[in-house]
Amino acid sequence: MRPGPWQIVICIAVVALLFGAKKIPELARALGKAKGEFKKGLLEGAKDDPSEGN
Repeated sequence: MRPGPWQIVICIAVVALLFGAKKIPELARALGKAKGEFKKGLLEGAKDDPSEGN
């Protein structure tokens, strides 16, 4: 079940109303940094895991 185009537009409008247009780029930037840190942590965890080598 995929959201339709009108549902996406409504969700974007609600987010803009809740957070304001100036906050949205800051939120997107913070999410991008968090995603990068999460991936980096996963790679470091996999590298340090001794059970991966056997």
